Amino acid sequence: MNKEIGIYIHIPFCRRKCFYCDFVSFENEDKQEKYIEALIKEIEYWKEKNKDKKIKTIYIGGGTPSFINSKDIIKIIKKLEPTEECKEITIEVNPGTVNKEKLLDYKNAGINRVSIGLQSTKNELLNEIGRIHNFDEFMKTYYLVKEVGFKNVNVDLMIGLPNQTLKDVEDSLKEIVKLNVNHVSVYSLIIEEGTKLYTKINNGELKLPEEELERKMYWKVKRYLESKGYKHYEISNFAKEGYESKHNFDCWNQKEYKGFGLAAHSYINDIRFSNICDLNSYIENIEKGNFEKNIVIEERKQTKEEKQKEYMLLGLRKIDGIKITDFENKFNVSINIFKNEIEKLLDEKLIVKNNECIKLSNKGIDLANMVWEEFI
Repeated sequence: MNKEIGIYIHIPFCRRKCFYCDFVSFENEDKQEKYIEALIKEIEYWKEKNKDKKIKTIYIGGGTPSFINSKDIIKIIKKLEPTEECKEITIEVNPGTVNKEKLLDYKNAGINRVSIGLQSTKNELLNEIGRIHNFDEFMKTYYLVKEVGFKNVNVDLMIGLPNQTLKDVEDSLKEIVKLNVNHVSVYSLIIEEGTKLYTKINNGELKLPEEELERKMYWKVKRYLESKGYKHYEISNFAKEGYESKHNFDCWNQKEYKGFGLAAHSYINDIRFSNICDLNSYIENIEKGNFEKNIVIEERKQTKEEKQKEYMLLGLRKIDGIKITDFENKFNVSINIFKNEIEKLLDEKLIVKNNECIKLSNKGIDLANMVWEEFI
C-alpha cells in the first residue's frame, strides 16, 4: 500500500532579502544553476528509495521561488512526477518577480495554488520592512494570476509592523476582500536577532506597536474576515469554504512530509530532520554522491508519549481544535492521559472542551504559546 506524503521544495534565492527575514536565503546568488541540479539529484535519490510513497501535496517556498527561471520550476515538478492524486501544488510568488510567461509555465506544470506575499497595502510600511514591491505591483501580479486562470490564491498580510496603525490593517483587509481572494494568511511580525529590522529597532530608528495594539490588530483581522465569509481555520489562516491549505493542514494533523533543498525540514517515520544550511556544502555533497551528509537528525525517533504531546500541540493550532475520537483512534488511548494539562488550561480559561473536541478559547488564541507549552 502506498503511503501518502507531502513534499516541500526550498528555493533559497531572492532579489533582495526583506529586513525581517531570517530564513536561509540569498540575494542574486550565482549558484542557482548548480543548486537546481543538486536539488533534482536529491529528488532522484529519494524517489529511488521511496517508490511506495504517494505524493499528496507539493509546496514550493523560499526565499522567493518566483525569482528563479520558471523552467527550473518545471524541471523540479517533472522530476517529482505528481499524479492526479496530488491535489494541491502551491508556489510562493512575490510581486516584482513574476510575469505572465512564468505564471503560464507554472500552470502548465500542474501548479494549482499561488501564494502572493503582499504584507500590507501601505507603500511606506512595505518600504520600512524592505519589501521590493509596492501595492500597485501587487495588484498587477494579482490580476495576472487571475488572468492566467489560477482560482486558488492566497495573500499574505502582516500585523505588528513598525508604525502600523489599526486603520492601516483595516484598509489592507478591505482591499484584499474587494478582490475576492479565497485564502488569507495573517502573521504577526517576529523580530529575529541578526536581521536588519532587529538592528533598526534596537537603534531606535523604528518602533514596534505596543502589544495591546498588536492584539487589537489580530482581532480586527479575525472579526472582519469572518464577517466577509472567511473561516478562521488555523491560528494565522482564513479561507473561503473549500480553500483551506491542504499541505499545511496535513502538517498540523501530524502527517508525513519530505523537504528537498537547503535547510528543508522533513517528518518521516516519527523522526524530524532537516538538510544542512550551508549552500556550498549542500551542493558539494550531492555532486560527490554523499546525500546522507546533508541530513541533520534533530531528534531520535519520537516515543509514543512525545508523539501524543506533539499531536496536541499541533492540533491546538487549528481553530476547531482536536476531535477527541481522532486522538483516541490514532493512539488507542484515552485523551485523559492529559487530564492534568487539560484541567489546568480549562481553569485558566485558555481552552474550551465538550464531549467531542478541545480547542482554544478566545483568551487562548491570544495566549496560544502558553497553551502549546503545556505539551512540550
